[in-house]
Amino acid sequence: MRFTVPGEPHGKGRPKFSTIGGHVRARTPDKTVVYENLVRTMFQQAAHSRRFPDDAMLDLRVMAYYTIPASASKKRRAAMLAGEVRPTKKPDADNILKVVADSLNGIAYRDDAQIVDSQVRKFYSDRPRVEVIIQNAKEAQHEPE
Repeated sequence: MRFTVPGEPHGKGRPKFSTIGGHVRARTPDKTVVYENLVRTMFQQAAHSRRFPDDAMLDLRVMAYYTIPASASKKRRAAMLAGEVRPTKKPDADNILKVVADSLNGIAYRDDAQIVDSQVRKFYSDRPRVEVIIQNAKEAQHEPE
């Protein structure tokens, strides 16, 4: 299963805490909620109501493509497009994976605990986006060391 989330990559935001009536409540930041909804929508458009079985072991691959900074020289821009220079900026790779995996809980799979293998790669592009591939880990072409 493969789908693309258009726009600049986002990471999972830290929860916001507040105290109401002596009880602490955690709330997901609005930007994270909006991005999770976009990830879900893009998955649903690509999946056509398909879902992985509840006992499936999954492999999740995420390729995050960032906008090339306007300040980049022609030489640096060419190096960025060729993958010779890659993003070392926020959001962190683990937060990108987290927002994608959490977004698909209950929609693509029962729970993100089913993910037994994952990879996040960050690149520059003229077309910012996040490309996601989810497959059964048994069918993935990866061998343990």
